[in-house]
Amino acid sequence: MANIEELIRKAIEAGKFEDLPGAGKPLQLDDNPFEDPDWRLANHMLKNAGYTLPWLEKRREIEAALAGIRADLKRAWLWQNEARQRGGARAEIDLHWQRAVAAFEQKINEINKRITTYNLEAPARFQLPILRLERELQLTASDQSDTLAST
Repeated sequence: MANIEELIRKAIEAGKFEDLPGAGKPLQLDDNPFEDPDWRLANHMLKNAGYTLPWLEKRREIEAALAGIRADLKRAWLWQNEARQRGGARAEIDLHWQRAVAAFEQKINEINKRITTYNLEAPARFQLPILRLERELQLTASDQSDTLAST
């Protein structure tokens, strides 16, 4: 390896890399080497026009919805903890938390339906796991509820 590095260093010193085509220009990393060549132009035109594959858009919507309900549950969790520290009425605090969990569970069920539909359209390696209420509650309590990948 040191021999290769030495050869490269000598080539740089000799100016061998100074007149390369595209020097000083950003690399074009937009091309997907795994893309079907028959669809390359169509995909390029759609991307430039601001369009994307429908399943990608659905994934973004699911991720945004999940982030929103996780943030709502986290706020309820923090409120509950602060209210307990202030010595608030335990029954009222528990009722507030139970309502927040019930609303979260309903929204998780709705998102899981969307995930199921999404998984029917998306390639296997991009599919999302079904969300579990218990896991989401644990993540909220441990303050790690900010990514879909953690599910």
